[in-house]
Amino acid sequence: MINQDPPLKDLLSVIDFEKNKFHKTKHNLFLTTYEMNILDKYHIRYNNCHTAKEILQEIEHIILDLEQAQQEELDQVGMSIAERDYYQNTKK
Repeated sequence: MINQDPPLKDLLSVIDFEKNKFHKTKHNLFLTTYEMNILDKYHIRYNNCHTAKEILQEIEHIILDLEQAQQEELDQVGMSIAERDYYQNTKK
């Protein structure tokens, strides 16, 4: 049986590493490039937020006024931020 998996270099060329790269905001929150792009798209000023919960409140404030596809896109970003906030700030 011949292995027909693509070479590793081919796989690495299609992975978007920048999309998932973390950046620190003005108030020391960490967001990925993708999350920042989506938040910018909907004019959510994450650099004014001191906590992840504030970003989530901003999302909740506008999400109902968006079309279904836009809601889903922003909701996915919100879930990602909420999950990260939970794991970073929950005492175990």
